Amino acid sequence: MTNESVPEREPYLRAMIDPPGGNPFPQRHLLGIEGLPPEQIQYLLDVAEGYAAAQRSRQFRPKLRGLTQINLFFEASTRTLMSFEIAGKRLGMDTVSFSVDTSSIKKGETLLDTAQTLNAMRPDVLVVRHGRSGAVSLLAQKMNCAVINAGDGQHEHPTQALLDALTIRRRKGRIHGLTIAICGDILHSRVARSNIHLLSAMGARVRVVAPPTLLPYECMRLGAEVFTNMEDGLKGCDVVMMLRLQKERMQGAFLPSEREFFHFYGLTEDKLKPAKPDVLVMHPGPMNRGVEIATSVADNLQHSAIEEQVEMGVAVRMGCLDVLTRHLHDQTEADQ
Repeated sequence: MTNESVPEREPYLRAMIDPPGGNPFPQRHLLGIEGLPPEQIQYLLDVAEGYAAAQRSRQFRPKLRGLTQINLFFEASTRTLMSFEIAGKRLGMDTVSFSVDTSSIKKGETLLDTAQTLNAMRPDVLVVRHGRSGAVSLLAQKMNCAVINAGDGQHEHPTQALLDALTIRRRKGRIHGLTIAICGDILHSRVARSNIHLLSAMGARVRVVAPPTLLPYECMRLGAEVFTNMEDGLKGCDVVMMLRLQKERMQGAFLPSEREFFHFYGLTEDKLKPAKPDVLVMHPGPMNRGVEIATSVADNLQHSAIEEQVEMGVAVRMGCLDVLTRHLHDQTEADQ
């Protein structure tokens, strides 16, 4: 494809083919959203937009053929792991998923020893999910390849925030100026933190809605408006993003019961009424129907973008793999 064949109305495709300014994303790794300037976030979204179009037209170019991607997941995952695998394969990468349950880690090997072992295998990208905040950053310090954070503890989940932002931008046409409410278990959610950073950086008005026991103290410092009442928090919202209760991270009594949580904070059609008529409903999954969201809301195609979030997950991860290895495949093409 030549540059002349790309219409001016599709700047995301032009960004994929002919990146402006040489290297619009100079980061070696993608460890979090915090600290990324808006123009770098915008660039990742533009590249991912191109891959979203490529997915729907089934036009894939294996531009990363010959590169190796290792997925190292210390926590269970369906959407994130599968979408990274699919993204790598569609780009032509040799993709290996590392089973922690059958690895030397179960025999007592330390995280740093694991990093040294993997580094000696000379992968080009390491995708890591870990239950401890900061563990991915620690691994990245020991790796010679690009490292992508697929979720670390309660810290960040950058590709989830990017796919959420891409979904919003495709459905609403913009992010800047929108009012977006993130509701549910904010305290334990790395998705919430990454989304607050990204959406605020891109000019959205961000609200968090949760019971007091599930609100972290730093919400206001991050730039979010805090609400403990769903009706007040959802009033006039353009987007409502629900989060699941992360019971595996809860140590102590944060809630009387799931039934009571759904009564006050579960998203139902009645609770959605104060939002704008064209409100977009999102959920990163997995969903607990009848706990944080009613089936009638989750399956309402007029408002729900939950399936599109899954689709955009593959596009975003293709974009991140492409951008973080661009110096490698550009060199490969130059040598051919």
